[in-house]
Amino acid sequence: MAVKSSSKQKLLSLIDVFEKLTDENNVISTNEIVEELAKRGITAERKSIYADIALLVENGYDIIKVKTPKSGYFLASRNFQLPEIRLIIDAVQSADFITPKKTEELISKIGTLVSEDQFEMLKSQLSISNRVKTLNEEIFYTIDVLNRAIEEKKQVSFSYIRHKIEAGKKIVMASRDFIVNPYALVWSNDHYYLICNNPKYDNLMHTRLDRMRKVKIVDIPARSFEEVSEYKGEFDVADYSNKMFNMFSGKICEIEIVCKNEMLEDIVDRFGENATIRNEDSNRFYLRAEVALSDGLVSWLMQYRNSVYVRKPEELREHLKEKAQEIIDLYN
Repeated sequence: MAVKSSSKQKLLSLIDVFEKLTDENNVISTNEIVEELAKRGITAERKSIYADIALLVENGYDIIKVKTPKSGYFLASRNFQLPEIRLIIDAVQSADFITPKKTEELISKIGTLVSEDQFEMLKSQLSISNRVKTLNEEIFYTIDVLNRAIEEKKQVSFSYIRHKIEAGKKIVMASRDFIVNPYALVWSNDHYYLICNNPKYDNLMHTRLDRMRKVKIVDIPARSFEEVSEYKGEFDVADYSNKMFNMFSGKICEIEIVCKNEMLEDIVDRFGENATIRNEDSNRFYLRAEVALSDGLVSWLMQYRNSVYVRKPEELREHLKEKAQEIIDLYN
C-alpha cells in the first residue's frame, strides 16, 4: 500500500522509474508513473508529477515528453549510452581472468546503467557458459591488494600456480612462492598481469593474476623500478606492453624487418601509426622498432613465414634459424 513520503523520497523513486523503465522505445505516462511509485510505497497525484518532472529537468535530467506512439515521457540520455554498455559487457565477457560467477555479477551491475528493456535485449545476445574462464575466485581480492601495494610502494608475497603432468598422466597444480616488487597492472592478450621485479635479479618480470594465490602486502619498501628498467620518474605501462610480444620478457633492442606490402595493416595494428615504416621497394616496406628479444617475438615473426625478413639484429636472425631447424628436425 502506498504511504505518505517526503518529497526527496518521491524524487528519488521517480528517478528510479525513469532509469529502469524508460528509454526511447519505452515511454511512460503520468498514470503509469503514479502506479509505479505506488509499487515503491510512494503516494503521488498526477498533478504533482508534472512539477516533479520539471524539477528533474531543471537539474540536468534529459527527460523528453512525446505524444506518439503514445503520450508520455522517457529518459533520453544517461551517463552511458547503449553501445558503450555493450562494449563494457563484451570486455567483461572476453576477460578470461574473471570467473563465470563474477562475470554474471558484473554484467548484472553494468545492466543497471541502462533501462531494464535495453538490458534484456543485451542479455539475449550474451554467451558466457561456453567461454574459457578462470576458476580463481580470489582475483578481485588480488587486484585490490596489488593496487594498494603499488600505491604504498611495498613488496608483495604470493603463491604462483602452474599445471604439471604427474607420472600417471594426471594433471595437477604445482605452486611456487614469490616475494616481488610490484610496479603496474596491465591487461594484455586477454590476461591480466602484474609487472614486477624479483629482488634476486635486476630485470622486470610479469605474472598472471589468475595464477596468483594468497597475495599479501609485505611491510618492506619496494625497490624502485628505475633500478631495474629504462624508465625514470614514471613507469610507462603502454611503452612496456608495446615492446613485449605475448608478454614474454627479454632484452630490449632495435629490430629492422622487411615485410611484404600485404602485411602493412598487421604491422600498423601491432606497432601503431607512428611506427618507423618506410618503402623498401614497390612490393615491400621495412620497419624499425624497439622490442624485447624473446620467444614471443620469434613466434610472432614465424607466423608470417616468408612474408617477413629480419635484417637485424643478428641475434634474432640466429634465433629464428634455430627455431626453424627445430621444426624441420621434428618432422624428419
